[in-house]
Formats: sequence, structure tokens, C-alpha cells
Amino acid sequence: MDIKDYKSGVHLTSPEGYKYFMPEKVNHSFTWNDSKLNELLEQASLKLGELNTIARFVPDVDMYIKMHVYKEAVVSSRIEGTQTHIGEALLNIKDINPENRNDWQEVNNYVNAMNHSLDRLSAIPLSSKLLKEAHKRLMQSVRGQNKTPGHFRTSQNWIGGASITDAVFIPPVHFEVNSLMGDLEQFLHNQYAGVPHIIKAAITHYQFETIHPFLDGNGRLGRLMVTIYLVENKVLDKPLLYLSDFFERNKGLYYDNLTLVRQKNDMRQWLLFFLVAIKETATKAVDTLQKIIKLKNSTEKNVIFNMGRKIKSAQLLYDYLFSNPIVSLAEASQACSLSSKATGDLINDFVKTGILKEITGFQRNRLFAYDVYLNLFEPETSPRP
Repeated sequence: MDIKDYKSGVHLTSPEGYKYFMPEKVNHSFTWNDSKLNELLEQASLKLGELNTIARFVPDVDMYIKMHVYKEAVVSSRIEGTQTHIGEALLNIKDINPENRNDWQEVNNYVNAMNHSLDRLSAIPLSSKLLKEAHKRLMQSVRGQNKTPGHFRTSQNWIGGASITDAVFIPPVHFEVNSLMGDLEQFLHNQYAGVPHIIKAAITHYQFETIHPFLDGNGRLGRLMVTIYLVENKVLDKPLLYLSDFFERNKGLYYDNLTLVRQKNDMRQWLLFFLVAIKETATKAVDTLQKIIKLKNSTEKNVIFNMGRKIKSAQLLYDYLFSNPIVSLAEASQACSLSSKATGDLINDFVKTGILKEITGFQRNRLFAYDVYLNLFEPETSPRP
């Protein structure tokens, strides 16, 4: 099907009398003769290739993946109304102010759901089963925990408005969800449709958000799906690309372009927006990795390698900070296999040289942050505490 001829769906009347949107199924080919779309597709693909290349040459790149996942979790949850920043998200829940613990839990649930999904790809494909498992983890002990976590909805939901009567958008009725998600799952794994993976990811995200198969958490799951799909199909070698920061900074355009597909059948504009998101996000991810490499090399050369007899322990602690940039004395002691006294002396050295910054102000149970490194992962829209 040429995307110019794409029909997004129709509005139907439910047995209760309200109008809902019934999307057309998507498990078929999509074609186009559009130079702008092809140009952006090529640019996005090249940027993803550049990201894959630099990831292969970064020593111990897996150390940095945790931080990318946490940044994604913070921003994706912020779109839904949470206020946690990345430094706070990395703390243990006991160190979080009680009034902020629900937001902390939502962010860490997202991290859990993402990591679980990526791990499960070795056993099962991206599918309704995998999404239900992710949804169950996403909704555990947070707002929406009573909205059937891990199950497709069996009642109507809506987007915007105080009630269904003034809703901005009403997804399909619940008894159509299984059929629509089955079609979407077939599209995900249709090797004969001839649709490039990046375009397929864009269409899949749109269709998932339109179906809205769960009572809550659809936005976060829909964004999570993009990275999982690109990793599963080896478009991404490592899970280092997340679109929530771009969507948050362009929230109005994001929702407008999804709406344009439904109201005007304009899949082209959504695809253009999505490709720009991929291109710009991959560019920023490459830039972040390059800054990490520069920071690590400079600090090791100017500080770590000049620490004399402490150099071995200093290197262990410094490497540990790249996946755990907020650290306690006990955690550092375990990471370096040092006594509390030796660890305290080493942390003091890190504070004096500017690597670590004490962030609690307490005499006991102090926490230290690798602030310069943390700043590399703060979203552009993020307010620092």
C-alpha cells in the first residue's frame, strides 16, 4: 500500500452510544515515492550506524547503558507527570523523601520493565506476551496498580477530558483489542512486507498508541517498544537510543502528528517526525558517548594515574562510578574490596580532586555523586535540584 492511500480507520458508535476510533489493521506492505522521506530515512539510518560504530569501540560500553536506561525512565515517566530527576532515581528508596517515593517507584518500575524486556528477547520475541510482562512490572505498587496490570483492558479507556463525554480521543472498544494487537504482532514479524525496520517501528508506535490496549501505562510502553524492537532486529547493537527526551521537548508536535494520522490519514507526516526523532536522538547519543570517553581519558590521565600506591583501588572505584555514579561508603568499600578506613580515605581523595561531590551533608550515611558524569545524562528539560 502506498502511504498516500493509507486510511487510518473510522469512527464507530459503541453499544453505550459514544463514538470510538476503530483503526485499520497494519499487517501489510507500505510503499512510497517520496524523496524527503527517503532522505530522512537515509540520514536516520546513517546516524544509527554511527552510534553502533562508536558503541563497538567504547571500552566496557555496558557500563553506560544503565545510565541511558535511567534517563529514558525519568523522561518517559515525566511525560506522564512524575517529577523525579536522574540523580534521585539512582538512589535507594530509603534515601528518598516519603512524598517523592511514588514518583521514584514509577521511574524504577520503568527501568525494571525495560531491562526485563531486553533480557527476555533471548527467549521470546517482542509480542503481546512480552508487553504484558513489561506492563505488570511497570504498574507494580504505583498509580494504576489496580488497573489490571499485565492484562489487556476489558473496558473502555480514553485520552484527555474529565470523562468519556469530553474526551480528546477514544480508542477502540475493548473487545477489538485482542484482534488489533494480534494484527500488530504479525506486522512486527512480517518479513515479507518489505518495510524498513525504522519505518516499521514508527508505524508500530502509532498503532499501539491508537489501540491503547491497557487501561494505563500505554504511553510509557509505547515508547519502550521502540528501543526493544530496534534491538531485537539488530538495528541497534546496544540499547543506547531512547526517544522520550525528543518527544518531551516536542510534546505538542508529538501529539499533533499522531492526531493527524487519525484525522487526516497523514501517515507521511508522522513518519517524517519520527525519523527526525531517530536522527537527532542518535546524534545526541553519539555526542554523549564521545563526551564520556573524553571525560574518562582525561580524568584517568590527570588524576587516577597520579595516585601512587592507591592507583589500583582508585581505578576500581572510578570504573564503578560509571554505572553507579551515586555511591555510599559501604558500596564503595564493597566495590573496591577495601576496609572502611581505606575507602573513606580514597573517597576523600576523589572529593579533593573534584571527581566526587558529597550530596547529603550528613556525618553518617553520606552519599557522594560523580556530578560531572551525571550531568551528561540530564534531559534538556530537566530541572536540577
